[in-house]
Amino acid sequence: MNLRKNKKTMKKGIIKTFLLLVLTLVLLGSLPAQNSLSLSVEGAVTYALENNKMMRNAQLSVEESQAAYRATLLQGLPQVEARLDYQNYFNAMAYLGPMTFTFNPTSNLNLSVGQLIFSGSYIVGLQMQKIYQEITEVNYRKTDIDIRAQVMSSYYLVLISQRSLEILEQNVENMEDVIEKTRALVLVGILDETDFDQIALQKTNIENAVKSAERQIELATNLLRMQLGVNAQTDIILTDDLFSILAQSNVNKTLQTPYDVQNNYDFQLMVLQRDISKKRINMERAKFLPTITGFYNYTEKIKKPELDFSPKNVIGLNVNIPIFSSGSRYFGLKQAKIQYQSVQNQMDFVSDQLSIQEKQLRQNLKTAIELYEAQSENIELARRVYQNIYRKYEQGVISGLDMTTASTNLLQAENSYIMAIMQLLDAKTALDKFLNQIQY
Repeated sequence: MNLRKNKKTMKKGIIKTFLLLVLTLVLLGSLPAQNSLSLSVEGAVTYALENNKMMRNAQLSVEESQAAYRATLLQGLPQVEARLDYQNYFNAMAYLGPMTFTFNPTSNLNLSVGQLIFSGSYIVGLQMQKIYQEITEVNYRKTDIDIRAQVMSSYYLVLISQRSLEILEQNVENMEDVIEKTRALVLVGILDETDFDQIALQKTNIENAVKSAERQIELATNLLRMQLGVNAQTDIILTDDLFSILAQSNVNKTLQTPYDVQNNYDFQLMVLQRDISKKRINMERAKFLPTITGFYNYTEKIKKPELDFSPKNVIGLNVNIPIFSSGSRYFGLKQAKIQYQSVQNQMDFVSDQLSIQEKQLRQNLKTAIELYEAQSENIELARRVYQNIYRKYEQGVISGLDMTTASTNLLQAENSYIMAIMQLLDAKTALDKFLNQIQY
């Protein structure tokens, strides 16, 4: 009897365990999934190029322009049409002298083949469509490098924000240590209660800065999420370290990279716009030329009339010769020439503007390098000053005001150093983007 009871108890336990396991799986399956991405800078760029919405639209524009070019091209190939008709004259009659004719119902199946032989507008239009296709391809490459630069800047911003938070949290820990020692010095009468209050106030200010830094990290991460094309619930883990990125950035190589305006995508787009304007001149000129088309018609009489004199097969040519348009074609050509000159002037202006921009970007990078070097020295100096003042403060030689001032100065120096790194990386990215030399 005991053995049977034990078996029943074991079966009930197994069933309960199984039901509990099923319930757990159901509950876990009903929870919203939390995606997670671990990305290096290069991985973030690659992921964005595959998922960014703007990149997808740029690719669709290229495909659309290719389809438009093929559609224009095929207009010059043979066009075939079929037409079926039926006519009923309600037994109407016609009299020709002593002869009487009845209009019988008729039905015809007509097959038409047309071929464009010559059209200046078609030839120029096809050339213009080809240029439009090149424009979308340049825009695609421009979007590609824009997204690379944006993702890199967003990645750096998240790292900078995280580093700023780490600095603030470290300062909070240091202030807690200072508060404990200040409390002890106040108790033994070495320091005044005011010194303790000043240190406590400094700690509160830094804690508020920590909360602000946490919000800044979320804002920077959301910006990166948008660049990557992921939703707001995706957890992003950055695997590259800020200082390793800085060590690998060869700013001198960027400064030494020569500038060629022909490699700039904005200038390339202006060149293509000029080519379009030139083709518009040819388009207006083509309006003075004739258009020649050939055709072949075949008609199968399904229901023949009583008298039928029309042949089944017809072949011929159509020549459309423009003779007089009251001057509209002349002034259309003149307008196209003026537009071409305007675009040419605009292209020269863009070339000069890009040359100035290139010099400014190089100067910005040089300034960022100098600022980074200066802040690197300042941070070391600020840390040494803080350590000296902290030792004196422990001995009761200086007041809490001096201590809070030293802490504030160190925090400002650390923030300035981090901002100098950000400015250096952004300046390098901006020049690399301008020169089409994005590293990743």
